[in-house]
Amino acid sequence: QVQLVESGGGLVQAGGSLRLSCTTSGRTFSDYAMGWFRLAPGKEREFVAAIMWSDLIKYYADSVKGRFTISRDNAKNTVYLQMNSLKPEDTAVYYCAATVDRRGDQYSQAYEYESWGQGTQVTVSS
Repeated sequence: QVQLVESGGGLVQAGGSLRLSCTTSGRTFSDYAMGWFRLAPGKEREFVAAIMWSDLIKYYADSVKGRFTISRDNAKNTVYLQMNSLKPEDTAVYYCAATVDRRGDQYSQAYEYESWGQGTQVTVSS
């Protein structure tokens, strides 16, 4: 089992940037595909981005394409989510997730992940 700890959330004005980090422990980081999801009040959990074992393969939700970038540093056991041009509708609790299961497709569904972090709040003011 892997432990995930997110950080980097906060309050930012619309148009600003934040970088979220998710650091893992407990198992070899390169064994995992990693994803970011978010949960806003009154809404369902939403896929944001995923990065595969090869960091050349990445997936993004349409709502964040061109604004968010997911990356990983296997030496630091960390996955990042760089968020630029933030909008008020990006306000949510952001969660990172991990999976060792290689049978998935684009890893955009929550059930495809075994391990989750506790979340970090991102608030974008207008």
